[in-house]
Amino acid sequence: MGIPEEKRKYSYADYLKWNEGERLELIDGEIFNMSPAPSKRHQQILRELSAIFTFYLRDKDKECEVFFAPFDVRLFAENKADHEIDHVVQPDLSIVCDPHKLDDKGCKGAPDMIIEILSPASVKLDRWRKYQLYEKAGVKEYWLVDPINESVEVFLLTDGKYQFSGVYTKDDKISTCLFPSFKIELSEVFQ
Repeated sequence: MGIPEEKRKYSYADYLKWNEGERLELIDGEIFNMSPAPSKRHQQILRELSAIFTFYLRDKDKECEVFFAPFDVRLFAENKADHEIDHVVQPDLSIVCDPHKLDDKGCKGAPDMIIEILSPASVKLDRWRKYQLYEKAGVKEYWLVDPINESVEVFLLTDGKYQFSGVYTKDDKISTCLFPSFKIELSEVFQ
C-alpha cells in the first residue's frame, strides 16, 4: 500500500501497511518522509559512531545495545495497541539498555540515548520537533551531530527537561552520561 496523501492522523497500525521501501516517521500521527537517502558523509559518521559504541558495549558486556536507522522506535507505546501509537521515529542511532523494550519490530518505549545526524532536510525536525518529542518521552541523552561544522551538541535530561551539556568539536573527546568512563575521540568520528 502506498503512502496516503490525505491529511489526517495516522497510527503505527497504518504505518505497518505502507511500502517497506519508504523511510517514514510519525510524530503526533503526522507523516514525515525521510527521503532522500542520507549523504555519504552522514553515513560515514553514522558508521563510525555505530562501530565505536558497538565495540565498547561488546567489550564491557553491558545489557545495552546499539541500533541504527532504519530501526523503528515507538515512543509512548508502553501498554498500547498498534492503532493507539502515533509516534514512530527512526533515529540515526539509538542505545537501548532495557531489553524488555525490544521486540522484533524495534523499540517500544524511549531509548536511553538517541543520536541524530543533521542534514539540510532534517535540521528543523531534529532541532525542534524531535528535541521536544525525545525530551517528553524521557530519552536520557540526546546528541545532535553536525557534519558540516564537525561538532556534537549534547543534551541531558534533568528533572524532565533537557539541559544543554556542551558542544564538542573534532579536536575534543566526548563522553556520555550512560557510560562516564567511556571517551570518544571525535577526530575518529569526523575523519
